Amino acid sequence: MAVTVILALAAALSNAINLLAQHSASIGAPEHKKGWRLVGYLLRHPLWLLGWLAAVAGFGFQALALQNGQLSVVQPLLVTELVFVLVLRRLWIRQQVAHAAWISALVVCLSLAVFLSVSQPHGGHPTPTASAWVSALLTFGAIITGLVALGRTGSPVRRAALFATATSLTWALMAAFIKATTDTLSHGGIAAMLTHWPVYALAASGVAGTLLQQAALHVGPLSISQPLIVVVDPVASIVLSVWLFDDRFTNSPIKIAIAVVSFALMVVGVIGLSRAAPADLDPSRPVRL
Repeated sequence: MAVTVILALAAALSNAINLLAQHSASIGAPEHKKGWRLVGYLLRHPLWLLGWLAAVAGFGFQALALQNGQLSVVQPLLVTELVFVLVLRRLWIRQQVAHAAWISALVVCLSLAVFLSVSQPHGGHPTPTASAWVSALLTFGAIITGLVALGRTGSPVRRAALFATATSLTWALMAAFIKATTDTLSHGGIAAMLTHWPVYALAASGVAGTLLQQAALHVGPLSISQPLIVVVDPVASIVLSVWLFDDRFTNSPIKIAIAVVSFALMVVGVIGLSRAAPADLDPSRPVRL
């Protein structure tokens, strides 16, 4: 499990570097750079290229983590991306960060550690049955479609919440496809991977998840969409880990109760961190209390 944890944390750090690098390059572009000129400018910007390298590394680390470990371990650990972003804001961009943000980050890390320790994810198998795939895909597909349909109307807050939830469910499915694809790749090579459907479902879910995430960020406030995108993914991934890969958890009622409480505290920490973190990347901004 130690290797899985290290790889998942490396993926979270890479995702954080990607986020800050590409965002820094985008907001630093001259005002007259628009459309294709902006694209050309970004493609030549070292920070933008660094962001893409970090994104590729993050995907690779996540794939390796999923190949070596359980979905129920890897996806919750990716929540630490928010913590890494906060640390990078302070050390890289030299932003002043509010004490409330650090406290929230500490709550996220401690509650996540307690959750994984007491829930004791174990067991499982790398290859889901066909019936499990069909039932999971039909159920998740129906829920995602319903959320998108409901998100077409209503207030900005409601629409952002619905699209963000659909995004997280799609990311959870994508993680399951990554795990299935890497298992096929490791056992049969590239030829076998290309003759099995999960690799194509992986590509489709990546496109769909990106579009849904952009919709969530566009239609409503970030304070609503970001926490939901972050916390719904691990919940859905835990469901899929049991449904598809037969992951097991502790049988102790006391430990289950502690795990539930610690996960709830992690959600509180994520919400607090999303609201207390600096609103932009300007290092001259004062600390927001």
